[in-house]
Amino acid sequence: MAKIQVGLVQMSCTSNKQENLDKAVAKIREIAAQGAQIVCLQELFTSLYFCDEENYDNFALAEAIPGPSTDTLSKVAAELGVVIVASLFEKRAEGLYHNTTAVLDADGAYLGKYRKMHIPDDPGFYEKFYFTPGDLGYKVFKTKYAKIGVLICWDQWYPEAARITSLMGADFLFYPTAIGWATTQDQDTNTEQYNAWQTIQRSHAVANGIPVVSVNRVGHEAGVDFWGGSFVANPFGTVLYQAPHHEETLKVVELDLAKSDSYRTHWPFLRDRRIDSYSQITKRYIDDEA
Repeated sequence: MAKIQVGLVQMSCTSNKQENLDKAVAKIREIAAQGAQIVCLQELFTSLYFCDEENYDNFALAEAIPGPSTDTLSKVAAELGVVIVASLFEKRAEGLYHNTTAVLDADGAYLGKYRKMHIPDDPGFYEKFYFTPGDLGYKVFKTKYAKIGVLICWDQWYPEAARITSLMGADFLFYPTAIGWATTQDQDTNTEQYNAWQTIQRSHAVANGIPVVSVNRVGHEAGVDFWGGSFVANPFGTVLYQAPHHEETLKVVELDLAKSDSYRTHWPFLRDRRIDSYSQITKRYIDDEA
């Protein structure tokens, strides 16, 4: 299928996990009615962004994958005939947790999961306290409508992750995200940060010749204004749609997957890669001590 309809759900959350899940389901129904075939939810959509603090009580938010949330979403996916990309807090075993995205196909089948590979640790984003780095490697999922690559938030700053996922045959990349501005920052800093965030992801589209879809949350939580700004870029980095910064938004964007071949043919970055010269990329830093 050359043309597909991708749905972006940009929403705010509360401290009530069931309320957030119910809200997400309602929005999936709404955007499916607008024609969406693949729907992406934001990072950790069933809760507030709890990583603003190191609090052991927050581990109670985690669940098995597949589990209760994927069971609910699977039924919705089958009923509506849509693919759902759902970012959840995974409890893998006692004391072992991941930041994980599950993919449900349009018939409700659970296709698998991707565990976030790059885990940040910054003021207000203490993810290393909660999440073990992913150990499943990079993943693509063959859905009814397209072969999709899924990465998560902090992964979006790493061209290596986008490259590998693209080389695995992804038709486009999804980035469920939770990122925002500290409320103490000035507007120039806010603008610079958002522009950098969007630019790096648009560059992944250009370098790999495939569309990129990034879905962020909105709302004020614990000193952070999540900046929304969810967007879709075509295979040459052109922004096809950008959501507002402070509003909940549903948007369906058409992606013409056939255009990737044209961009990759006219700008043959994959053809001209010198894979024989890249061995040093696996080093932490290239210096005399390495």
